[in-house]
Amino acid sequence: MFFEPHLRDKSILKHDPFKALIAPRPIGWVSTMDRAGQVNLAPYSFFNAFSGEPPIVGFCSEGEKDSMVFARDSGEFCWNMANWDLLQQMSASSAPLARGDSEFVHAGLETASCQMVRAPRVAASPASLECKVTQILRLTDMNGADIPRFLVLGQVVMMHIDDRYIHDGMIHITEMKPLARCGYQDYMVLDKVFPLQRPKGAGNTASGS
Repeated sequence: MFFEPHLRDKSILKHDPFKALIAPRPIGWVSTMDRAGQVNLAPYSFFNAFSGEPPIVGFCSEGEKDSMVFARDSGEFCWNMANWDLLQQMSASSAPLARGDSEFVHAGLETASCQMVRAPRVAASPASLECKVTQILRLTDMNGADIPRFLVLGQVVMMHIDDRYIHDGMIHITEMKPLARCGYQDYMVLDKVFPLQRPKGAGNTASGS
């Protein structure tokens, strides 16, 4: 089967397969605070790491949603790892609340203070990354036309990692059980990994992951 995305046969593929193919994706559980002190917490389907040195992560907002607006205005955001234990709270934080209503309160989550950004972090999350915004890019289509999608990139300036998951100088990610986004209404949990050595000359494995 092959087709142009906007011309798919909906009698065969009732739902858009794009997000189901680009999977699994880390969840961008982003907390932000605007200049007036209003706090927002929301999970983003489009999130990833884009640089190792300096460490840069980013999330994409489909429209001018609160997380993007608050990050743009404050120049800061915090990423919080959503894991299996926080599945229901993560989902609850995606509810379309009015601006000013707290997703932390709605989801029954406690906050913890960050060190270098004003926004709070999710206290129960096994890891959080405090970030300073480096760029906000409005995406364009292949014809150069602006589309209402905004990629927010931020440099990590502080890391929080629960000591329980550090053994012999390494993070045991399977113990954290991070969640990932798949297609449709599907999620997955990372509970198994396997090693694979890079071919000789393929780069420095120590800096890879």
